[in-house]
Amino acid sequence: MTQAARISPAPQHLVALERANRVRLARAELKRKVASGNISAAEVILTCPWEADSMTVSDLLGSQRRWGQTRCRRFLQTIPMSENKTVGTLTDRQRLAVAELLTAQTVARRPAPEPVRHQAAVPAVASAPAATGVLVAV
Repeated sequence: MTQAARISPAPQHLVALERANRVRLARAELKRKVASGNISAAEVILTCPWEADSMTVSDLLGSQRRWGQTRCRRFLQTIPMSENKTVGTLTDRQRLAVAELLTAQTVARRPAPEPVRHQAAVPAVASAPAATGVLVAV
């Protein structure tokens, strides 16, 4: 045995704990971005960043505003997909299906912009008698 044993700078459990903390903080930041609308859940599913790789799809969907456990479950039942499926294990077809449905729901739920209404100038209330001698009330 001529190979030397590799000595790690820290015990294995400390390295694992440090990595878990990094992943947890990165996921929390990603969830905040999704909740604030800076990035959509569909974008996260399509791009699959490293912090979302081992995150469950229902956890990602639940980080959106107004998405709870029931809404996530109903959404995932429309695509037959388990709630425990991780984002990293989705096939390309599943990614596209989930992203398409999310985008369609987002567009359908957005309220249509209200038309701009221009009001005509309303004349002041006339309190003086008109030329015919009749009071005019507007």
